[in-house]
Amino acid sequence: MSIKPIRLFGDPVLRTPAAEVVDFDRELRTLVKDLTDTMQDAPGVGLAAPQIGVSLRVFTYWVDDELGHLINPNLDLSSDEQDGEEGCLSLPGLSFDTKRARSVVARGFDMHGEPVTLEGSDLLARCVQHETDHLDGIVFIDRLDAEQRKEAMRAIRASEWFGEDPLTVKTSPHPMSAKWL
Repeated sequence: MSIKPIRLFGDPVLRTPAAEVVDFDRELRTLVKDLTDTMQDAPGVGLAAPQIGVSLRVFTYWVDDELGHLINPNLDLSSDEQDGEEGCLSLPGLSFDTKRARSVVARGFDMHGEPVTLEGSDLLARCVQHETDHLDGIVFIDRLDAEQRKEAMRAIRASEWFGEDPLTVKTSPHPMSAKWL
């Protein structure tokens, strides 16, 4: 089991569009396992690779006892919309009503490079849209209207985790000059 730290709102990786996966190799299968383990441990209904600091177009989901993953997703959204409570593991303890398409058809690949089509509505559709947004550098509060977004930012600034630096950068104790030439 490999639980990874989840990046919190404010980390630049959450605002950076992720790269398409081109190598369906052992490293990718390890990433899917790490995402799944971390998501289930949190617990959450979805987790995107950027949320653990990996800028690749991969996410996992765990909705209504259905566990899966999708790589390089492409979404077809219904015009029918739903309002519902939405939260995020990168904004712990916070949730806001967010408008999403009621149903989705998502096409992509599994960890072995095989084509996958995932169809869902309600919570699964919300999850797939939320995680795909992460892959595009979008956080769900970006989908709120201006007044809701202000409320969300106030709640974020008041949270106990806001401003924490999840990454510690260590400096080398060795001199930085190159004298080997």
